[in-house]
Amino acid sequence: MSMTPGSHNYRKMAIDIKANKEEFCSLLRSTQRDGIEYVIQDLEEDGFFEAPASAGHHLNVEGGLVQHSLNTYRVAHMLWEYLQPLEPSVKTSVKEESVILASLLHDVCKANIYKPTVKKRRNALGVVTDVPGYDVSYRHMPLGHGEKSVIQLLYSGLDLHEDEMLAIRWHMGAFGLNQFAWEDVRSFDAARTLSPLVAIIQAADSLSASILETTAEDIDHL
Repeated sequence: MSMTPGSHNYRKMAIDIKANKEEFCSLLRSTQRDGIEYVIQDLEEDGFFEAPASAGHHLNVEGGLVQHSLNTYRVAHMLWEYLQPLEPSVKTSVKEESVILASLLHDVCKANIYKPTVKKRRNALGVVTDVPGYDVSYRHMPLGHGEKSVIQLLYSGLDLHEDEMLAIRWHMGAFGLNQFAWEDVRSFDAARTLSPLVAIIQAADSLSASILETTAEDIDHL
């Protein structure tokens, strides 16, 4: 079943967890980066391939996290390609393997925080029904968001480059900032200036969640 941007019925599609996992792992292995097999093994153990992308927002269904990661990769790769005619230095300053790694692995911090549960929801007729959902627990490595992803990947043994670490750490943009921490604000500004990959991953993540993964149901609940 095909999906066209703006049709707002993505969540009603059945996510092919097996196919997504195969594509995700194939892309990671194409980088031939040291430690990538350890990363895949740890993600398997953490339930990454079955996890939702969120508890109550974009792709909050089984397998949603890998789907979101693949969406982010596709948008990031497109941005990387389309920027090169406008700014030729992007081709040399941002490596394709870095686009793959940073986009696919930016949200590994979410792998073990969602727990299946049953929630109450009021439907369009005002009737309260039981629906499957997720609770969130930060008991496992409560280290933040982007920073937790970086630490987990390093802990797994992945040979991450500096620009990849910066892109993963700051993929939430200003939403990942402690606005009361002067050092956080300056570090974020420095990261965006030093590495175009930071802006590419940040934009791809936002575009995926807000356009590719927004549904009519999300709009109804505004």
